[in-house]
Amino acid sequence: MNGARKNTAVRVALSAAVALGALALAGGASPGAAEEHGRGHSGRLQRDAEAVRDAGATGLVAATDTSGRARRAAAGVTDLDDPRPVPYDAYYRIGSDTKTFTAAVVLQLVGEGRLALTDTVERWLPGVVTGNGNDGSRVTVRDLLQHTSGITNYTDILYADPADLTPEAYLADRFRGRTPEEQVALAMTRAPGWLPEAGETRWAYSNTNYILAGMIVEEATGHPWAQEVHERIIAPLGLRHTFTAATSAYVPEPTATAYLQFPGQEELTDTTLMVDGGADGGIISTAADMTAFHRALLDGTLLGPRELAAMRETVPAPGFSAVSGTRYGLGIAWRPARGCADGVWFHGGTSFGTASDGGVTDDGSAAVAVGTYTLSFADAEGQEARNTATRRLTDHALCG
Repeated sequence: MNGARKNTAVRVALSAAVALGALALAGGASPGAAEEHGRGHSGRLQRDAEAVRDAGATGLVAATDTSGRARRAAAGVTDLDDPRPVPYDAYYRIGSDTKTFTAAVVLQLVGEGRLALTDTVERWLPGVVTGNGNDGSRVTVRDLLQHTSGITNYTDILYADPADLTPEAYLADRFRGRTPEEQVALAMTRAPGWLPEAGETRWAYSNTNYILAGMIVEEATGHPWAQEVHERIIAPLGLRHTFTAATSAYVPEPTATAYLQFPGQEELTDTTLMVDGGADGGIISTAADMTAFHRALLDGTLLGPRELAAMRETVPAPGFSAVSGTRYGLGIAWRPARGCADGVWFHGGTSFGTASDGGVTDDGSAAVAVGTYTLSFADAEGQEARNTATRRLTDHALCG
């Protein structure tokens, strides 16, 4: 679907999605559907996925992995004009879940002695963080990974003008990429929120931090950020359905159409095509690969004990999650969850029309991932209903 869709058409198509979900459970889905959906924990996962759909998602996929036992679920449709069931192995943009990959690469380099969390940005990127009160000699690698740098979020500037966040602006700009240097330069046009002190705990989310972290990875290794992610994480873990999109605007098949409701709009816009992000948000994956990644991260497969402990050192992260008590470590966050005595580790991310969610237990024994193909900037109540249903799915999968 190109352009926009009126709400009445959306409601009709979503009704069709509900009907298709019922047909899938009756045996009309892909091979193996009855085994995946038919009983026990998978049945609950499927019901929880349908609850996210019923909260307004056009389509979604979910997967869990508990000590190597994998389960899958899907709900909704691939496209409102061509309403077929969403495949279990559908690709989706993981958005800021990419930051956890980037943080893991940085911490591996720390473990190898090739850089230190106390290194300043100025040491690795001289003259890059400067102007309008910005000072790279005051910002450490730890500050970047923990969002305690005070550096302005470049995307806040990019979409500050309401005219830049419309269906028309999206269609005009969706194939345009921006270099890391351009993204950082944009952030440098604004004063920082603060200049960090040693042991800084002031926190504000900024995509610019991870653009800079990716640039430091490249300086420290002499290789592109994407190469380091592939060789250190994707290939060793066998994540065959995970890749960095670079300047491509496309998501491979199988996938589903991504729909975004822009501010002030009653329509959903097909936002599937977009050049989107780098070290801050440029990875495409599947739910099954995301569970494998998060388990390997928390069970110590990817990081040594000291580096994993550093990743788990958190500061309060007001506003990052709707759950009170959420804290942010190095590229991963923690929140309390009923039924999980040690809470849940997570990150999450959004792209235009796609939300990536999930979590992993403290010991890495269980993980869950959800990719949802609907996002709203106009209907806060509806979006929060989907967010709540997704958290409920996550908590049921990890905490019972």
